[in-house]
Amino acid sequence: MSGRCFIKSLIFQPERLLVMLKGISLRPVGEMVRVFIGSAALLAGFAVATGAFATHALRPHLEARAFEIFETAARYQMYHALALLLVALLLERTVQVTLLTASGFAFLFGTLIFSGSLYALSLSGLKWLGAVTPLGGAVLLAGWGCLALSALSYK
Repeated sequence: MSGRCFIKSLIFQPERLLVMLKGISLRPVGEMVRVFIGSAALLAGFAVATGAFATHALRPHLEARAFEIFETAARYQMYHALALLLVALLLERTVQVTLLTASGFAFLFGTLIFSGSLYALSLSGLKWLGAVTPLGGAVLLAGWGCLALSALSYK
């Protein structure tokens, strides 16, 4: 099944998405907390490193627009690393682990797609990479949506 068909099937068959999300939440909460905290730390550290690298080493070699794109990637990476850390901390305090786990994975993969495509775009100049970025943004928005829905069952 192609990616496009898979996404359409999730949109038009929401029960399939619920089955997938329940499968995600079967992992022990402690394991997911470790994965999310470790991933958040790596994403945040990499955001700091890329931001510093861009400011001190890349600025003279990039056009102003490419530098701006690179900075946007680092900024959104840091925002979502912190969001992933929040999800990890909330996982231990709630019974709604399915939506929080889905939110955490959405933040992780959305950041990799969104920021990764922007880093690649700014460094390579390949314009078609800009078409990948909205997919990452949609995944990040899904993460925020899952986080908001999880708040409805927060005790």
